[in-house]
Amino acid sequence: MGMMKDDAALLAFFEELAVAAGLEIMRYYEAGCEVEQKSDDTPVTAADRAAESIILDGFARAGLGTPCVSEEAASSGVIPACDAGGFLLVDPLDGTREFIARRPDFTVNIGLIRDGAPALGVVFAPARNLLYSGRPGVAYEVALVDGKMAERREIRVRSMRTPPAIVASRSHLTDETRAFINRHEGAETVSIGSSLKFCIIARGDADLYPRFGRTMQWDTAAGDAVLRAAGGRALTVEGEPLTYGPKGGGQGLDAFASPHFIAEGASA
Repeated sequence: MGMMKDDAALLAFFEELAVAAGLEIMRYYEAGCEVEQKSDDTPVTAADRAAESIILDGFARAGLGTPCVSEEAASSGVIPACDAGGFLLVDPLDGTREFIARRPDFTVNIGLIRDGAPALGVVFAPARNLLYSGRPGVAYEVALVDGKMAERREIRVRSMRTPPAIVASRSHLTDETRAFINRHEGAETVSIGSSLKFCIIARGDADLYPRFGRTMQWDTAAGDAVLRAAGGRALTVEGEPLTYGPKGGGQGLDAFASPHFIAEGASA
């Protein structure tokens, strides 16, 4: 990992990069920018590409030397050889639909995978001036003031409530998700975009996040890392922890698709 001596230093570096990328996104957010459609019919803007450039340039300058799979580069066919042992997953602007609709839930996601699991993660919501980060054993919520990280507090998941509070996707609410919510009679539901759903559970304000729709590993890695650091977990519908790395021996986009999952706080 280049000059980074430990996880605390590496996480601090990821936080700085996420903030720099997020502040650049806000310049586009305030000025407005054109929207294009990618080949998979998802939207992309100049803000996505500018944020990605800041993050990837930062990795290169620091000499991390760790393979990085980043959404916009991957979508254009640039996917480095990597395995589940150790690589980076970046979504420079998660929640592009939120960004376009001028809702504040979009995020910058940086995650580090080790042995198939998300070890370090940063989720920065620049329009909310909130950053979440986690490394093994500790997770944080950081408030930003004037573009600078200011107040930092440790966060933990809460014990599961009955009925639970469920966070769900605003843009991707499927029939399966509705059915899951309906199985929890009296559940409070909150709709929010992007990887902030993981963070709301991590900080103890919700209990469950069901995802029964297509996601990619860069959508979930950073938030999953924060949630795990805060004492929660993300499980497949079969009850196995989410794993990361190219699936089926492939290196195309589909090799980085995630299965359906349910993220949860403390189970007892």
